[in-house]
Amino acid sequence: MTTMQLIPESLRKLWNEWELRGMVLASLALQIILILIGNWRKHSTSNKLRILLWLSYLSADSVATVALGILSSNQEESQGDSVNPKVVITAFWAPFLLLHLGGPDTITAYSLEDNELWLRHLLGLFVQVVVALYVAFRAWSSKELNFLAIPMFIVGMIKFGERTWVLRSASSEHFRDSMLHDPDPGPNYARYMEEYCSKRAQGFRVNSVELGGDNSLVDAVVDGTQNVAILDKAYDFFETFKLLCADLILSFHDIVHSHSFLENTNSDQAFEVIEFELGFMYDAFYTKSVLVSSGLGCILRGITVSITLSVFIAFLFSKKQAYSGVDVIITYILLIGAIVLESYAVALLLSSDRTRLWLNKQKNMVARLMVLLRSAVSSVPLGYNKRWSNTLAQYNLITFCLKAKPTKCISVQKFLFIYQLLEKYRYKELVDIPTELKELIFEQLQEKSRIGSNVEASKRKQVCARRGDQVLQKAHCLKELGWTINEVEFDQSILLWHIATDLCYYSDVNRNSNSVPSENCEDSKLLSNYMMYLLVMCPFMLPNGIGQIRFRDTCAEAEEFFKEKKIMKSGERKACTKLLDVCTDILPSKVKGDRSKSVLFDACRLAKALQSLESDRGWSNERKWEFVSHVWVEMLSYAANQCRWSGHAQQLRRGGELLTHVWLLMAHLGLTEQFQISEGHARAKLIVE
Repeated sequence: MTTMQLIPESLRKLWNEWELRGMVLASLALQIILILIGNWRKHSTSNKLRILLWLSYLSADSVATVALGILSSNQEESQGDSVNPKVVITAFWAPFLLLHLGGPDTITAYSLEDNELWLRHLLGLFVQVVVALYVAFRAWSSKELNFLAIPMFIVGMIKFGERTWVLRSASSEHFRDSMLHDPDPGPNYARYMEEYCSKRAQGFRVNSVELGGDNSLVDAVVDGTQNVAILDKAYDFFETFKLLCADLILSFHDIVHSHSFLENTNSDQAFEVIEFELGFMYDAFYTKSVLVSSGLGCILRGITVSITLSVFIAFLFSKKQAYSGVDVIITYILLIGAIVLESYAVALLLSSDRTRLWLNKQKNMVARLMVLLRSAVSSVPLGYNKRWSNTLAQYNLITFCLKAKPTKCISVQKFLFIYQLLEKYRYKELVDIPTELKELIFEQLQEKSRIGSNVEASKRKQVCARRGDQVLQKAHCLKELGWTINEVEFDQSILLWHIATDLCYYSDVNRNSNSVPSENCEDSKLLSNYMMYLLVMCPFMLPNGIGQIRFRDTCAEAEEFFKEKKIMKSGERKACTKLLDVCTDILPSKVKGDRSKSVLFDACRLAKALQSLESDRGWSNERKWEFVSHVWVEMLSYAANQCRWSGHAQQLRRGGELLTHVWLLMAHLGLTEQFQISEGHARAKLIVE
């Protein structure tokens, strides 16, 4: 009685009438959202897009599963010729729900963890197929729709099976196994030594001579790489360097080819190759691209498209008088929706880099026709041509501490315990990566690789471990500034140099207000703010440490200082001037102890030491900023090399990171710890005299 009063009878009837219809239409709507924006996250850094995609991805499977459950519970009518026509047409929707559970080609996994759950999806495949077959069996009455459901079941199972297979292939265990070669026992040592001892016992003079090849990185010959298309080169490199994503070791000869190519190219081409490679990597972990672009995938896609079109035409000419007009319209929507989604998926496949790569190698008439078709498809903005955001996230500690941006609804945010999270995001900014910064990074990494190739093999990995001290040593500043690198943890170095860079920047602006900051000055500021963004927003990409604690303590001390000087919500220039005015003749640790992990005034000491390079050593302002920019590049390269591949792969679905591009670029140059630096092809030959 209470339920009847709370829920009106008319509303209950409306719910019972539209419950299944609403769930089926909602399932289709979620598929449309996923296929349209699933691939955008490769090049978009929008948090709103991520939230929408996350909600759609999590809801899609649940909605389709619930709809199948409702369908199965509605099959309580009698069987045979007396089956209710409404039951027959709604049972025809079951294979469409299987198709939806298969998901679109543009997104199979939201995160890497989803690939590890492929067994759960396999179980779901069996369960949902059984439920859908049960629904079809209970509704069987030898009607036209019953027979039309059979081919649609084939389409649904193919799509669901594709997704499960792709998730399995991208899981860490199977991805690694797919790249392992057959076991190689190497040359027969026992037989070699048996022959050696036999000849020596016979009185012969036996010498063992080792035969090896040329292992020079710098002098490797480039075999026509300048004439090879960037895309072809990128895919060739991807097939080799995807070993990094499975924690496998690159061989010496894997590095030679890529190193030679990069030594004879410019920064634009180098970063373009990396961009293509990371696009292939994204496709491998988050989409069906690897499957659908294969021969088997093309066959399966041809089957699903042709079957769906045939069923649509058959339904168009079938007798539908016995069914509800609303249900018929929904069936048309499902069929047309399936056709449109499949057509869109085919268009994406035609415009993909993998298809372009395949067409470049084909010379037959079919390939030429596909090239024309691809050109037509590529002219339509499908969101596939952009491969990453090409932006640099910026986060500035002093700006954050000044609280220059007003907070809205602060009480509500604190009540929901999201104030600190939103406060961080409010001070995050995005800027386009300038070409000059890419040139600076590429030149420094090339120089670093040359240094690495000229040292002993056992010491090459030590070059990768440099995090600014090599630049200090080269500039003969290790004695004065080495404490900021060698005597502190890496996150502390980032904080010290970040604040010091800001202080030097605004000090120079005050001193030379009429001059434009140099390129090295601007690059240093960009890299400084980017490394601070990684420390605050992406600490999993940096070496383990207490960076979050140091950041909070430093912010607390900075805010206290700014409040005391009454400069809260003022500009950064004034705040930096006040900080530089503080006398730091006595070490802050001697006054404050080590309870607080703040590095604010240690950074002031560093800033004053950097400024004194001009007066004490006679450096020009340009040379000082060149020095600072080189320190930041070395710190960036160290962070890139220390980050695990899973951290880089996770960021691919968030628009990409410059750090990931630097990581892969370093690997191409041999600046990686996943590099077998010993000679792997040595052979020994017996010389008998």
